[in-house]
Amino acid sequence: MIKTTKLILCFLGGCLVAYSQLTASAAEDRTLGKAVNLDDIAWGPAGGGDGFPEGVRTAQQGVDPTTGGITYYALFPAGSKFDLHWHTHSEFVVVAKGSLQIDLVDEVHLLKTGAYIVIPGAIKHEWLVPDDGEDAIILVRRAGPADFHFISSP
Repeated sequence: MIKTTKLILCFLGGCLVAYSQLTASAAEDRTLGKAVNLDDIAWGPAGGGDGFPEGVRTAQQGVDPTTGGITYYALFPAGSKFDLHWHTHSEFVVVAKGSLQIDLVDEVHLLKTGAYIVIPGAIKHEWLVPDDGEDAIILVRRAGPADFHFISSP
């Protein structure tokens, strides 16, 4: 439990850096809207390990004031793996760049740019990025606060 909590805090720490940059203009975002080009994303530092993909980088784009759900980009390096895990709240994901594989509800889905994925809360899943030299970028919207529960291998 302590290890899981520590991992969550490390991952969210990178998200909080991006969030702190957003809070200064949060009122403006609500009245003016927001538009971001993929090439202009301000990525957080590379992280990973203990279930998270090595080298993963995130860039938080906003927080729903009602649910606490975050919207963020995640960049997974080519050849990386996000170990089997689940979340309390549902995730809604768009593949913004590259290709990847998700093992979802005991089915393997090969996805490419433009794909849309719904991951209901409590559903076990893992991400794999092909080792073809191209990183994958996803845009994630969560229905509630982020949490990660990794499934240990037997």
